[in-house]
Amino acid sequence: MTAIPQTSIAAPVKRAPNRAWRKLKANKGALLGLAIILFFAALAILAPVLPLADPVATSWSTIRKAPSAAHWLGTDDIGRDILSRMIWGARASLMAGIFSVAIAVAIGVPFGLISGYYGGWIDQIVSRITEAFLAMPFLITAIALAAFLGPSLTNAMIAIGLSATPVFVRLTRGQVLAVKTEEYVEGARSIGLRHFSIIIRYILPNVFAPILVQATLTIATAIIAEASLSFLGLGQQPPAPSWGSMLNVAKNYLEQAPWMAMWPGAAIFLVVIGFNLLGDGLRDALDPREV
Repeated sequence: MTAIPQTSIAAPVKRAPNRAWRKLKANKGALLGLAIILFFAALAILAPVLPLADPVATSWSTIRKAPSAAHWLGTDDIGRDILSRMIWGARASLMAGIFSVAIAVAIGVPFGLISGYYGGWIDQIVSRITEAFLAMPFLITAIALAAFLGPSLTNAMIAIGLSATPVFVRLTRGQVLAVKTEEYVEGARSIGLRHFSIIIRYILPNVFAPILVQATLTIATAIIAEASLSFLGLGQQPPAPSWGSMLNVAKNYLEQAPWMAMWPGAAIFLVVIGFNLLGDGLRDALDPREV
């Protein structure tokens, strides 16, 4: 009898990372978005060492002063330096965006993997719960959860993360359903590998790219949600600076001091645009159908 040689089961060869990087570098929009994100991230990280005014120090002699050499972006309704509050507020907004999405990924991806791989009654339960949450508007769910947990930046991040979780459950489940029928997964199953090993070694790496793209885009949504919660008094609490709370104060002085609303609004716009541009670039770079 002729012995049949045993061959190892391996996932399809992935595209070289440098190819994706070359495609990303060729995308000017993605590079612009990355530059915007890195700029605001650098400001947020370096805020403690930058020569800035105290972001919570008040001055009754400089109330609602227009931008000048002393206060580059002007002052607010109680004389606080807007530039300092903008930079310190970037820490709250970026931290809220990143940690909220980290919570959503940490919860949503495992449930999506289990639901898509095992199917059956597990898939039915997870899918029905996910659909129920997806039926509710994201921001309304975040506001309700934040109001239930109590006003604070930590609770706002938890509320946003839980509200974004169903998106990652549905995305991961759909990707797993497409991957688990591939020949390399069937081969791994046929040689007796445990389900956990198959999920970690063969399925998760092949569904990671769309999850990464969705996470990048969701950070932008989470930053807007954090600003909305802070605007409503459910996020970062005064006197700690936050772009949303700055807009809440500025709405009362749009005619007398428009710069109070202009700068935090522009910051939110730029950061959100940056993450959207980067997310679009990552989607094109990691798409195997793109040459």
